[in-house]
Amino acid sequence: MEEKNRVTALRESTGLSRKDFCNLVQIPYRTMTEWELDNRHAPEYVLWLLEYYLRSQGLVVTEEGGKTSE
Repeated sequence: MEEKNRVTALRESTGLSRKDFCNLVQIPYRTMTEWELDNRHAPEYVLWLLEYYLRSQGLVVTEEGGKTSE
């Protein structure tokens, strides 16, 4: 998956807006926007840590609209 799509997919998996997601994970809004527009690239470890954090906190929304409990 392209990095741009991966960043967007991670954010969208939470069901949060970009602003709310940035507040949650403490990433500057401008940085997230640049990543999603593919103007800048998030380091691989940041993507991995974001995914790990979202899953460990149960913040990933399932297809049915509920949050996962992994």
